[in-house]
Amino acid sequence: MTVNDEDEASVPLISAPSSPGPTDELADRLSADADAAPNATGRAKHTSRFREEMNDTYSDTHWEREGLYRVADEVDEERHDEITEGDVDESKLVRPGVFIWCLTLCAGVSGLLFGYDTGVVSSTLISINNDLSSRLLTTLDKSLITSSTSFFALIASPLTGVLADGLGRKPLILIADALFIIGALLQAYTSTVWGMILGRSIVGAAVGSASFVVPLYISELSPSPFRGRLVTVSSLFITGGQVVAYIVGWAFSETAGGWRWMVGLGAFPAMLQFGMLAFMPETPRFLIQKGAVAEARKVLTRVYGSGEEMQRLVSAVLRRVEVEVMEEEVTRPQPVKDGTSWTARYALISETFTQLLAVDSHRRALVIACTLQAAQQMCGFNSLMYFSATIFQLVGFSSPTLTSLAIALTNFAFTLVAFWTIDRIGRRRILLRSIPVMVLGLALCAVAFMFVSLPEDSHARLPASSDGKMWPALILLSMIIYVAAYAIGLGCVPWQQSELFPLSVRATGSALATSTNWASNTLVGLTFLPMMRVLSPSGTFALYATVCIGAWVAVRQIYPETAGLSLEDVGKLLAENYGVEESVQRFQKRAGTNGAGSGG
Repeated sequence: MTVNDEDEASVPLISAPSSPGPTDELADRLSADADAAPNATGRAKHTSRFREEMNDTYSDTHWEREGLYRVADEVDEERHDEITEGDVDESKLVRPGVFIWCLTLCAGVSGLLFGYDTGVVSSTLISINNDLSSRLLTTLDKSLITSSTSFFALIASPLTGVLADGLGRKPLILIADALFIIGALLQAYTSTVWGMILGRSIVGAAVGSASFVVPLYISELSPSPFRGRLVTVSSLFITGGQVVAYIVGWAFSETAGGWRWMVGLGAFPAMLQFGMLAFMPETPRFLIQKGAVAEARKVLTRVYGSGEEMQRLVSAVLRRVEVEVMEEEVTRPQPVKDGTSWTARYALISETFTQLLAVDSHRRALVIACTLQAAQQMCGFNSLMYFSATIFQLVGFSSPTLTSLAIALTNFAFTLVAFWTIDRIGRRRILLRSIPVMVLGLALCAVAFMFVSLPEDSHARLPASSDGKMWPALILLSMIIYVAAYAIGLGCVPWQQSELFPLSVRATGSALATSTNWASNTLVGLTFLPMMRVLSPSGTFALYATVCIGAWVAVRQIYPETAGLSLEDVGKLLAENYGVEESVQRFQKRAGTNGAGSGG
C-alpha cells in the first residue's frame, strides 16, 4: 500500500500550457494521473502535486473560475466509488479481539484517574478540617478547590486538540500522566489552601487532556460495530475510579491527615499507565495522516486479525481511511501545506476552525457535540459527585462518605448497563428514554428537600431525628434514581463525540466539545453551594430538572442515531441536515427484528 517515491517523482504530472486550457482537458489529466497512482495515498500525492504545479501557471481566482477545485472533488468521488466496491462488511464481526481490548483497557486508566479525582474531592472536603492554612475551609475555598480542576481542564482541552494533530494521540496521554503525578503529589504535601488549589489545577490540566484524547484514541482504533461499547469503557473506568475514591475516602476518613493519602494515591495509576504506554501504538488514522501507511496496516491487522477474510477487511478499512485523508489533503489551502513553520501551523489551526464553522456538516456536528457535553454537566451531576458527602452530612447521615459510596456504586453499575446496550439500543434512544427518569429523580429530590431544614453552618450535621428519617432517605433514593438514569445515558453518550467529526476536524471539534463540558463543569462547581443558599436545595434541583427537559428536546430535534456507522459515514449523514429521520430508519433496518430501533 505504499508508493515508490522515486518512480513517482520521475513521472511529470502535467506540462504547463501556454494558455489556460479547457476544464475538461484538465480533468482528463488529473484523472489520468490519479489512475496512474497505485493507491489512495499515491492519488493524494498526485492531486497535491497537480495543484502545486498548476499554481505556478494559474492564480487562485483562475482555479475557482475554471472550476478546477470542483473537478478535483469530482475525481476524488469517482476514486472513492471505485475504492469502496467490494468492501467487507464490518457488521459481520462478532466480538472485539484481544488486542483492541488491551489497548482500550490501557487507555482507560486515564478514565480511572479522572473518576478518582472527581470522587476523592467529596471525601477530602469534609476531612481537611483546619489542616490547610490553619483554618476551616470556607464556602469560597470549597468552590475554588473543586472548580479549579474543571477550569484548567477547560484551558487544556482546546490546546490538546491542536497538539493531537501535531504530536499524535499517544504522546498526549503520556503528558497527561506526568501532570497527574505532579498534581497528586503536590496536593498531598501542601500546607495551604492555595497550594491545594494549585495541585488541583495541575490535575485539571491532566484531566482536560485525558478526557479529550482517550475517547478519541479508542474511537479511532475501534471497529465500527463495537465503537460505542469500547468508548464506553472509558466512562466505565471513570465510574470505577469514583467507587475506588469513595472506598479510599471511607478507609482514611478517621485517620489524622488521611485526606493527604486520599489525594496522593492518585499518582499510582498514572505511574502504571506511564509504563504501559510503550506497548500502545498510535491510531491508524493519525499514522495515515502522517504517511505511515505500512505502520497503520500493522496496527489494523493486530486489531482485526490476520486471517484471509480479516486481511480483506483490513485493506478495505485502510482504503477508506486513505480516501478520507486524501479528500482532506485535496481541500486544504496551499499555505497549510508549506512546511512545518509556525506560520503554516497557524494557517492549519485557522483553516480547521474555519472548516468547523463554515462547512455545514462540520458545524452541525459541533452543535450536536457541544449541546450533549453542556447537557451532561448542566444537569448538575458533578455537583453531586463533588458535594455528595457534604450534602449527606448536612441532612444527618452518620457516615456521609459511606453513603456517598452508594451513589458511586450506582453510577458504576448502570454504566455497565450502558456498556452492553449502547451499540444495540443506540445512542439516541438511550438518551430519549433515560433523561425523563433523570427529571423524575431530580423532582423527587426537590420535593424531599422541602421537608428538611439545613443548618446554617456547612460544617454542622443535623440530628437524625430533626425531620424524621423518611425525607433524608427519600433524598438518597431520588439521587440513586437520578444517577442510574444519568449513567445509562448522558454519562456515556456525549463521549461518543469524535464519531461525529471527519478526520480533518476531528481533533479540534472534539476538543471544543470537551471544552464545553469543562466550561459547564466549572460553572456548576462554582455555583452549586451558592445556589443551595440563594435558591434553596429544592430550587437548585428543580433548576437542574428544567435543564434536563431542555436537553431531551434538543436530543429529539438534532441528534441522529450514529450506532453502527463508520466514522466516514457519519459525516455524510450530516451533509444536508441533522439526518435524524434518515438515521433512525437506517438503524431500525440494521436492527431487523430485534426491536432495537432508535426511537422517534
